[in-house]
Amino acid sequence: MCSHYQAVRDNARFHRHFGLDLPLNPGRHDLWPGYEGVFIRRHPHAGARDEADVGHEALNGLFGLVPPWSPDIRMTRFTYNARSETVASKPSFRDAWRNAQHCIIPADVIFEPDWRSGQAVPACIAREDGAPMGIAGLWSKWQSPKGESVYSYTMLTINANHHPLMRLFHKPSEDKRMVLVLPPARYGAWLDADAGRSASFLQAGADHAVLALVPPTGT
Repeated sequence: MCSHYQAVRDNARFHRHFGLDLPLNPGRHDLWPGYEGVFIRRHPHAGARDEADVGHEALNGLFGLVPPWSPDIRMTRFTYNARSETVASKPSFRDAWRNAQHCIIPADVIFEPDWRSGQAVPACIAREDGAPMGIAGLWSKWQSPKGESVYSYTMLTINANHHPLMRLFHKPSEDKRMVLVLPPARYGAWLDADAGRSASFLQAGADHAVLALVPPTGT
C-alpha cells in the first residue's frame, strides 16, 4: 500500500511525459493522505460534437477518495488506496468504479516500509529510467456543505507477492501490495476506458521492469 509519495513539480518534465501542463497551484510536493496533489482524468467534454476534442486534463484533488455521500473529507485518511480485488464492492469506491472515473496520479517516487532489517526503514522507489510514474487510480467529486466542489483520488493496488522488488516490503506477516504503475503507452487507454474494460487493466498487472530503489530526495 502507498500512503506517501512525491509529486512531479517541474512543468516541463510533466508536460513532456503526460502531454499536459500542471495546474497553476499544483499542491504539495510531498504527499500524505488528506494533502492536495494533482491527478489526470478524461476531460468531461472530451469527444463532444460541439466542442473541440480537449482530451484529458490535470487538476487538483485530495489524496484519499471522498465519495459523494461522505459527511466530510476525513475519509481521506482511510481511502488513499483501493484494493483491486474489492474496489467494485467497497462502498467508498464502487460508484467511482462503476462510473469508470479513471485517473492517473503522476509521481516521481513512492515510499514503502522496508522491514528486512527488523525495523521499518522508508524505501524510496522510482522508475528505473528516471521518468515519472503514472499510477492508475479513481477520482471523485464531493460537494461541501458550503456548495464547494472538492475533487479527490485514490491509487489502485494489486497483489505484489511475485513482484521482484515490491514483494520485499511491509511486514512478513502482511499482505504484499503495490500500486498499479501503468506503462506510458496505456495512459490514454486507461483514462478513456469504459467500466466494462476497467478490470482488464488490473489483470494486466504493473510495469514490473521499470521500478527500482533510489536514494531519497529532500522533502
